[in-house]
Amino acid sequence: MTRSEQHKQIEELKSSVGSMSREDRYEFDMLVKRDKDDEDLDSVARETLRRLAERYIRRKSRQDVEEMWKKLTRKDGGSV
Repeated sequence: MTRSEQHKQIEELKSSVGSMSREDRYEFDMLVKRDKDDEDLDSVARETLRRLAERYIRRKSRQDVEEMWKKLTRKDGGSV
């Protein structure tokens, strides 16, 4: 994992901080501090970041995106 990939995952996780458990939040805060200091993460920290990203970052599927597009482009204004 490159430095830019690490930074990108940390930025994506920032929006999920409120839903993290206390332990996950502590680990994430430590990763943010290391990212802020421009440190490369060791293998344990990379694994922690991967685990947190897997748990808290929800990826949109193509079907989800297409359904949202249909709702936004309906002639009746897209209200649900």
